[in-house]
Amino acid sequence: MNAKIKKQILSAISAISKSAGVKSVFRVFMLASYCVLICAAILFSFKSVFNSFFGIDTVNSNNSNDLLKNPSESGTDYASVLSKVGSRGENVAEVQNALKNLGYYLGGVDGIFGVKTQDAVMRFQKARGLPADGIVGSQTLKALGLQVDALSANSENDFNLLARLISAEAKGEPYIGQVAVGAVILNRIKNPSFPNSIAGVIYQPGAFSCIGDGQFNEPVSESAYRAARDALNGIDPVGGALYYYNPKTASKSVNQSMRPHPVVAAIGGYVFCS
Repeated sequence: MNAKIKKQILSAISAISKSAGVKSVFRVFMLASYCVLICAAILFSFKSVFNSFFGIDTVNSNNSNDLLKNPSESGTDYASVLSKVGSRGENVAEVQNALKNLGYYLGGVDGIFGVKTQDAVMRFQKARGLPADGIVGSQTLKALGLQVDALSANSENDFNLLARLISAEAKGEPYIGQVAVGAVILNRIKNPSFPNSIAGVIYQPGAFSCIGDGQFNEPVSESAYRAARDALNGIDPVGGALYYYNPKTASKSVNQSMRPHPVVAAIGGYVFCS
């Protein structure tokens, strides 16, 4: 906390304390509030020093709300983006380990793509003459000596299919609802009652109305690409839900068929069930 601000606060409290019309309870409250402010400032400072000293990587919340740029602005193909701020998993750990071996990353290899990892990626990209956007795509992976196998031709198709399904099914829904729709598709793959591939789940007869009414073939929204990537990165806002429906627009038969399924969450216009 700035010393000048501290002095002003202390002066104000002193003036209030000396006022004859102020009750002792109020003076105690003001003093307690000041102590809380001081403690909060100390804790915040300690956290920053602690993270810096031990090399703990943190994820910037502003960046995590906008994980991917528009391809037309950055020249980055959504399907080629493997790791960026907010990503988690083995791919991130491999990137961190490679950067650490090359001396660009000094933090712990924890599989969490935070601001320290992003800074290391950007410094590496600058040194190798690559666009320093902090996003690990296929070019950066190749420069790091890592194989581009996380998104093979088949998985690129899966990624695009998932984004297209999300765009068609969750148009107008809040972003977390779009991620939830993507998560449902991936949850079905793990369940023996459904096909074991993204394409199989999406094209399962009668599973999604957007396949038959033409919405599936409409342009894919930017947010749907981000939601697909977040879902593929393991984000599941609905805890393993296998179904979703809009009770206001669904047919009577759909509403009746969903009644036996426990409700997991309600996001936007959709109800998600297990």
